[in-house]
Amino acid sequence: MSSKERPTLGGTRIKTRKRNIAAPLDPATFADAVVQIYLDNAGDLELVAKSIESSDLNFSRYGDTFFEVVFTGGRTQPGTIKPDEGERHTNSVLDCEPMREAVLPSVLYIQKILRRRPFLIKNLENVMRRFLQSLELFEENERKKLAIFTALTFSQKLSGLPPETVFQPLLKDNLVAKGIVLPFITDFFKEYLVDNSLDDLISLLKRGKMEDNLLDFFPTQKRSAEGFSEHFTKEGLVALVEYNEKKNFEVKLKEMKSALTSQIADEMDILEVIETVKQHMKDAKLPDVEVVRILWDVIMDAVQWSGKNQQQNANAALRQVKMWAKLLNTFCTSGKLELELMYKVQIQCYEDAKLLKLFPEIVRSLYEQEVLVEDTILMWFRKGTNLKGRQTFVKALEPFVNWLEEAEEEE
Repeated sequence: MSSKERPTLGGTRIKTRKRNIAAPLDPATFADAVVQIYLDNAGDLELVAKSIESSDLNFSRYGDTFFEVVFTGGRTQPGTIKPDEGERHTNSVLDCEPMREAVLPSVLYIQKILRRRPFLIKNLENVMRRFLQSLELFEENERKKLAIFTALTFSQKLSGLPPETVFQPLLKDNLVAKGIVLPFITDFFKEYLVDNSLDDLISLLKRGKMEDNLLDFFPTQKRSAEGFSEHFTKEGLVALVEYNEKKNFEVKLKEMKSALTSQIADEMDILEVIETVKQHMKDAKLPDVEVVRILWDVIMDAVQWSGKNQQQNANAALRQVKMWAKLLNTFCTSGKLELELMYKVQIQCYEDAKLLKLFPEIVRSLYEQEVLVEDTILMWFRKGTNLKGRQTFVKALEPFVNWLEEAEEEE
């Protein structure tokens, strides 16, 4: 019998790469460890900070959980502010009294932690954004504590916290509509202004892209300039009200100037332009003085200047004055407004080199077009108060004034 070959197993051995197996997340154990540090130090935040600094806890992985413990005293359930299972401490932001003296130690404590672990600023952002988007789930006094805490984080210049982290989450329609955001932002403003100026607050609002949108914090039914003034005046923030009124005023002036610039550049019928001015004055309650200043600006801005040719520039400016004299005349309705127009002409001729020698000619043209009367010109000549180029312009205007005086004597 012939012997048969026994079958053998063949093939190629395949080497597999070892994979890094991530340890499962265990935020509960981390939270309990942080809470225990609070408990071991009886809530003394100075001692807690030192213990945190010397601990080997994995903050890079559980940063959000850490700030949940700081704010609420323990871990919160995912996606909510409700307490989760586990140990808790009573020295959190939400456990203290709603006043700066009680909240400030927590801010200074976080500042110390961030100096040693600056990467945690992103986790602070995450937790603050989540809490601010969920303001309706907090009690009224808890929202006040959060507002005070938030203001103090900026007052203490907590490194790296961007203002938009705070302001943008507050603009959720349902929060604004329920009237939750307005008291919060009011408490924020009042607390921030304890240590900072209004200019500092405005700068903060600019960085948070909210300077022009303060009315967005108001419910729809209160969203008006009057509602803004009434609310913040009642809350004692008069400086903020005055700033907002000034800003609104400047916006209205720009809108009017833009509309008139287009109409004058297109040489629209003067009656239409007059109607536009009257409508803006009525809607925006613009004072006559500002209107006269704007009219002169837009009229002269529309002049087609011709480089260095002085005579052509003079002709162009005087032609423009003559063309729009009726517009000026309509709104220069008193000696005070005429004098304001003369000051405006004086300043422009002083600041614009190509107009420097045109002052007497422009004044004479305004007189001939019956925009300025003799008494106004003499008042400016004798008692004018604006010093810009005054000595030069008085001398240049003297021959015309002498002519006016002689004509008056002859009459």
